[in-house]
Amino acid sequence: MAQPPPPSSPPRAQTSPGPAKVGAVPNRRLGSVRGVPMSSPPGRRARLSSPGTGRSSSETREELRRRLLGLIEGNRVMIFSKSYCPHSTRVKELFSSLGVECHILELDQVDDGASVQEVLSEITNQRTVPNIFVNKVHMGGCEQTFQAHQSGVLEKLLQGDSAYDYDLIVIGGGSGGLACAQEAAVLGKKVMVLDFVLPSPQGTSWGLGGTCVNVGCIPKKLMHQAALLGQALIDSRKFGWEYNQQVKHNWETMTEAIQNHIGSLNWGYRLSLREKAVAYVNSYGEFVEHHKIKATNRKGQETCYTAAKFVIATGERPRYLGIQGDKEYCITSDDLFSLPYCPGKTLVVGASYVALECAGFLAGLGLDVTVMVRSILLRGFDQEMAEKVGSYMEQHGVKFLRKFVPIQQLEKGSPGKLRVVAESTEGPGAVEGVYNTVLLAIGRDSCTRKIGLEKIGVKINEKSGKIPVNDVEQTNVPYVYAIGDILEGKLELTPVAIQAGKLLARRLFGGRLEKCDYINVPTTVFTPLEYGCCGLSEEKAIEVHKKENLEVYHTLFWPLEWTVAGRDNNTCYAKIICNKFDNERVVGFHILGPNAGEVTQGFAAAMKCGLTKQLLDDTIGIHPTCGEVRKDKTFLKLTSIDVV
Repeated sequence: MAQPPPPSSPPRAQTSPGPAKVGAVPNRRLGSVRGVPMSSPPGRRARLSSPGTGRSSSETREELRRRLLGLIEGNRVMIFSKSYCPHSTRVKELFSSLGVECHILELDQVDDGASVQEVLSEITNQRTVPNIFVNKVHMGGCEQTFQAHQSGVLEKLLQGDSAYDYDLIVIGGGSGGLACAQEAAVLGKKVMVLDFVLPSPQGTSWGLGGTCVNVGCIPKKLMHQAALLGQALIDSRKFGWEYNQQVKHNWETMTEAIQNHIGSLNWGYRLSLREKAVAYVNSYGEFVEHHKIKATNRKGQETCYTAAKFVIATGERPRYLGIQGDKEYCITSDDLFSLPYCPGKTLVVGASYVALECAGFLAGLGLDVTVMVRSILLRGFDQEMAEKVGSYMEQHGVKFLRKFVPIQQLEKGSPGKLRVVAESTEGPGAVEGVYNTVLLAIGRDSCTRKIGLEKIGVKINEKSGKIPVNDVEQTNVPYVYAIGDILEGKLELTPVAIQAGKLLARRLFGGRLEKCDYINVPTTVFTPLEYGCCGLSEEKAIEVHKKENLEVYHTLFWPLEWTVAGRDNNTCYAKIICNKFDNERVVGFHILGPNAGEVTQGFAAAMKCGLTKQLLDDTIGIHPTCGEVRKDKTFLKLTSIDVV
C-alpha cells in the first residue's frame, strides 16, 4: 500500500472557500488507483499507486479497504464527500472556518466511487456522505460533526487529545462482554468493563463472569453431573460393584465445591482483564448523555466516564409471576446454585429448558420434584423431542402438572413449607400443594430498561426489552452496539455471545469483516437424558421449506452402557430433517441420549460444511459410541417405522 506524503509536505485537499491555509481547487481531478483519486492544490498531488491487474475481485476489494484505512490513518482530517452534496459543503465550510487543513475524496468524481462507498460502509456502518474522520476517530456525518463542534469534542480531537476517556466501554461483565473487551484491548484500544450484579429478591449476588459462569451453564452442568453420578451408582451394581452402606447425597458438600470452582473462575476473569490492561469497575452503568455514562458503586458513589464506542452486554434476569408473595417466598436459578440448604420437596414453575434442567438434576439427587406447565414443554425446540424429554423425566420420578398456573398468593406455612394454589388453563378446576421450595423458571427479562438508553435514543422493543440491531450488532445509535441475550431475534447462548463479541471488536478495531453467523448453531438441553440439536426443529422446517419438500429420517438406539445395566432399549432417539430438493441437505439434527452435547458438536461442524443424507450414510462411525447414532441400521424414513 502506498504511503501518504511525508509530514514535511502534507497533501492539501479540495475544500470550500476559507482561509488561505486550506487550499481550494474545486473539481480538480487527479490520477487514481482503481478510481481512488485525491484532490489537492496545484503541485500537491496526493497519489496512490494502482494495484496490479489480474487480481480477483475479493483481492481488489481488500486492497481498496487497506488504502482507505491508510488515508484515514495518515491524515488529520479525512472527509469522504460528494461535490454536489450540500451537507458535505457545510462540513467543508466548518473546517475551513476553523482554519483546519483537510484531505477530501469526492466519490462522485472517481471511477470506482460506488465501490469506495461500499467499502466505507463496511468500515463505518454509515452509508451516506459526508463521512468524516478526525485523527483516526470516526465522527460520522454532517450532523454529528456539528454536534461535536458545539460540545467541544471536535476541538479536543483536532488538538490531538483523545476526546473520550476510553475507546470502548463495555456494559456487562458476562461471557460476551468480557470477550469483546479483551479482544479490543489486544488490538491496542483503551477499554473499560462496567459490571454490577443487582442482588436477587432473596439477596443472592455473584462475581465477575455473568450468568453462565455464576448462575447458569457452569453450575447447572456440574449439578447435572452430580445427578448422573447417582444414576451411575445404581448401574454400577450390574457391573459388579458391591457396597453395603446406605449411599446418600450431601447438598452442602456439593454446593460448596461448585461455588469454590466458580470463585476460581471469577478470579481468573479479573486476572485476565488486568493482564490485558482492561479497566474493571464494579459499578452500575447508566447513560446520562451521548458518549457519557454514569457508574454507581454499591456505596452509592457516582463517577462519569466517556467513550468513543459502547457495547451493551447486560444479559437477562429471571422473570417473576407477578402475584403476591412470589419475590418474597420463591427462588429462581439466580438463587438455586448457591442455596445453603437442600431445597427438599420442590415445585418448579415453568417448562423452559432452565425449568426442566433444574427439575431433572434435583430429582436425580433424590428430591421430590413437580413441574407445573402452563402450555408446552421447551417452547421453540422440536416438539416431538420435547415430549420425549418430558416422558423420560416422568418415567424417572418427576411429576408434571400440565395446563396449570399459580394464581393465588403464595402463603408461608409451618417452617420451611409453602402452600401453592393453581388453576387450570383449560377450564374450571384448581390444585393445591405444599412444598419446601418453589423455583420459578418462566422466562427471563432483558436488563435494558434502567440503563439510560432513552437518554441517547437507543431503541428497544417495548414489550420484550430486546434491542434491535443490524447484521453487525449495531443499534440505531451508530456508536452503540449490543451483543448476547438482549438482542432481538437472536439466540440466547453463551458461545454465541462470545463469538459475536470477539468478531465485533475485530471489526471495530482490527479492520476485519467477519460477522457472527447465527445459522446452524448447536445447543444441548442438559435434562436427565440429554437433548442436543442443530438447525431447524421439524415445526420450523415445515414453516420455512414446506412439508412436501422435506424428508424426515429417524432411528432408535440403545447405548452399549445401558445394555448390561438393563436400562430401556426404546428411549434414545435421533432424527434428521432433510431438504429433498437441495440434495437432501440436512437442515435439522436432533438427538436424545447420553452425552448428546458431545455428539451434536461434531454434527454441527458437518452441517456448516453442507452435510447431506448421502454424506451421513457414507460416513463410517466410531464403534461402539452414541455418535454412531444408528447402531446396526441407517436412519429410516419416518413413514417406515413406528416409534413406541
